[in-house]
Amino acid sequence: MKKITLTILVASLFLASCNRGTEQIQADIIERVLVNVQAVYEQPVEQLTELTGNIVAYRVNHITPTIPGRIDNINVEIGDRVRAGQLLVQMDRTNLVQAQLQLENVERELARVTELRKSGGVTQQQVDQLTTQADVVRETVRNLQENTNLTSPINGVVTARNFDAGNIFGGGVPILTVMQLSPVKVMVDISEAHLPRVRPGMEVRVRFDTYPGKYFVGRVGIIHPTVNPMTRTFRTEIIIANDDLLIRPGMFARVELNFGTQERVMIPDVAVVRQPGNNARFVFVVENGIAHRREVELGRLIGDQFEVILGIESGARVVVAGQSRLMDRIPVRLQ
Repeated sequence: MKKITLTILVASLFLASCNRGTEQIQADIIERVLVNVQAVYEQPVEQLTELTGNIVAYRVNHITPTIPGRIDNINVEIGDRVRAGQLLVQMDRTNLVQAQLQLENVERELARVTELRKSGGVTQQQVDQLTTQADVVRETVRNLQENTNLTSPINGVVTARNFDAGNIFGGGVPILTVMQLSPVKVMVDISEAHLPRVRPGMEVRVRFDTYPGKYFVGRVGIIHPTVNPMTRTFRTEIIIANDDLLIRPGMFARVELNFGTQERVMIPDVAVVRQPGNNARFVFVVENGIAHRREVELGRLIGDQFEVILGIESGARVVVAGQSRLMDRIPVRLQ
């Protein structure tokens, strides 16, 4: 009878011990933070970089004479399209007419002494002196013609007119400004990290807030040879055809550079936690029931997923719900 009682007592103690162990395990499970996780993997991702810049004219010419004078006539208005060689402004012709008359007299005298030289009536030195004089006056006439009849050196559009006919031009601001607007240029500053991948002729896409949903095709033109030591960027000119003149100088442009595709881990945007007080961002990765905090360097947001540059390997299980209650190395249980 004593043996039976002892056996029952031992069994009771064993069962009590088992119950306490089960309760402890259940308590441990309840204390673990409940989270949702998602496995993330590498995917081919387009390496796009968006930059901003301002539109400038392809060429700008200020129409102005090199000498002061009265303006006889201005043949164009602001907004007029002009052709290369088109007469835009006529200055006072008085000095030009006088120089042309002087040239006629000198050339006539030169022809006379040249004939006399054949018969020995004058010396070769006299002929040479008149030849030099004729050359000087001829150059004076050419210079006065350029400064009297002002033509456009480019095909473009008149964007400024600062004088009227009859005004006296004395220097300072130009009479007219002509801009070549087909094509136009976007001046952008690109990070030096992209320097090896940017090349002349590279195709880019450009869009404007003025034309939502519309893209313009541009190409890399001049790549400036130096890097700004303050911003760590180099300046590049993007050339855009502008036959319909929809793009105007001064407009704000968004330039999209495509450097091909690269394998990147993609993570849901809901998995990313921003560090309060700075721009650091991190996620929680679950390994063997433990949540580990991982700081990440992110690229573009594509849809509802971030491109990961550094910080997570393919196949990792990241927390997508419940991370607000997590700290580094906290036990978790999966929902």
